[in-house]
Amino acid sequence: MTRRALVLTQESAGHWFRRSLPPHVFSDPLPADVEAGENLEAARRWRLSGGDWKGFMATYCASFVAITVFIA
Repeated sequence: MTRRALVLTQESAGHWFRRSLPPHVFSDPLPADVEAGENLEAARRWRLSGGDWKGFMATYCASFVAITVFIA
């Protein structure tokens, strides 16, 4: 019985980085409707709310004041 080595690389990819990527990266693309649904869900998850902006601005202003006081 012939033993074969396990191939973990994509042999058809010419570039060293593409050969290092896992096989699922080279699979067929998703249908347009499935991809659109995933993009819509991702946009909903990444949307910033008022509390996010309030926290960001408070941190930014506190850092700005601290650096200004340290420099002056």
